[in-house]
Amino acid sequence: MESDVLVVGAGPVGLLLAGDLAEAGVAVTVLERRTTGSNLTRAFGVHARTLEHLDVRGVADELIATGKPLRELRLFDRVALDLANLPSRYGYLLITPQTHTEDVLRARAERLGAKFVWGAEVRTLTQDDRGVDATTADGQRYRSRYLVGADGLRSVVRDQLGLPFPGRSVLKSIMLADVRLAEPPEDLLVVNGVGDGFAFVAPFGDGFYRVFAWDRRRQVPDDAPLDLDEVRDITRRSLGTDLGMRDSRWLSRFHSDERQAPHYRVGRVFLAGDAAHVHSPAGGQGMNTGLQDAANLSWKLAEVLAGRMPESLLDTYESERHPIGRLVLRSSGAIIRLAMVKPVLLREARNRVLGAALSLPALGRRAAGMISGVGLRYAPPAGADRLVGARAADRPLPGGRLHELLRGGRFVYIGPRRPATLPDHVVFARGSGEVLVRPDAHVGWVGDPAAYFG
Repeated sequence: MESDVLVVGAGPVGLLLAGDLAEAGVAVTVLERRTTGSNLTRAFGVHARTLEHLDVRGVADELIATGKPLRELRLFDRVALDLANLPSRYGYLLITPQTHTEDVLRARAERLGAKFVWGAEVRTLTQDDRGVDATTADGQRYRSRYLVGADGLRSVVRDQLGLPFPGRSVLKSIMLADVRLAEPPEDLLVVNGVGDGFAFVAPFGDGFYRVFAWDRRRQVPDDAPLDLDEVRDITRRSLGTDLGMRDSRWLSRFHSDERQAPHYRVGRVFLAGDAAHVHSPAGGQGMNTGLQDAANLSWKLAEVLAGRMPESLLDTYESERHPIGRLVLRSSGAIIRLAMVKPVLLREARNRVLGAALSLPALGRRAAGMISGVGLRYAPPAGADRLVGARAADRPLPGGRLHELLRGGRFVYIGPRRPATLPDHVVFARGSGEVLVRPDAHVGWVGDPAAYFG
């Protein structure tokens, strides 16, 4: 079976990527080792920048309807981050299970024509100057011009490339429990740490709640038995109550790693999402960073495959996204280490210092921008205008909002007059300045757009 692009993995990252490629007319096939969609939820938060990307794709409102907005993100004790004043139409963290995000993105990808092969476990990869061959466990061979590994922490694609995954486990024996609560919390999301552990509670929306809990006093292997009493105990110590936990439908343990591959591209093969980087759960940035990887890569593959841009454009995926992955790794790691501070006096000092710092408008905005993704940008190429690589904020324009004009993988050129020549997939919107906005809502060029497209 031949495709333009093979995507390995039908999690959120692979689904967004496949939908974008299909919308651009690219023949894309998704290989997924599972036989059905996932019922595993570890991510519960969709940040503002990710919602902006979903808005560009016309599905943000559909996902928002499945969850609830959280306008203040409490990091530990009384230290909170204000998200309500983000410079975005999405001034909040959307609390919704990862399965809802996957449902929305899978429906979009299928509607646009992406092909899915379920139960296709990739075992080997080979590549040459013209394409990539992937062979699955049943001996089926798939050929494509490019391949994207979005197959998670234990990525077969990354292993087949021979890439290391340096890093280490940050938290071991994290407990997961899906339970009903006799005394549901008033707040949408509850989290707190007490030095010896922490507990995090978030709603599924179906009457069940997901509890993440960690107990410094009991560090055991991931496969050690887990019962609800153990989860109740650390939750009670962390939150002051176990919220009347009962009727557990799932109990498990896992460990949280901090790792990043040294390269996101090897020849015609790319890594995205957890296959490229994994982070601590602090700040809820993992899935969001992966979805933003996909938004960066998809339009570049589409442009190259359409023959509109040189193949060297694909190198910018790694040069732009690898530094972002490293930054998120450091910021989420810093949050979790601060949350794990054990001595009471140090925890009190942490709360006073961080509480005071985040109360300063400039520092509070910067921290909220980083965690939400709204404040992240790409470094401009040498000699380019300083605006190149910056996030292009949504705004009203003739013909609609910027995000609406970007739909379908289009570029938008904003300027005082329409250039004499403009590619068909570039929308002209009259406005001040001369700015070309890329399909991923970042500034691609300042000045005559013909210089960008060559």
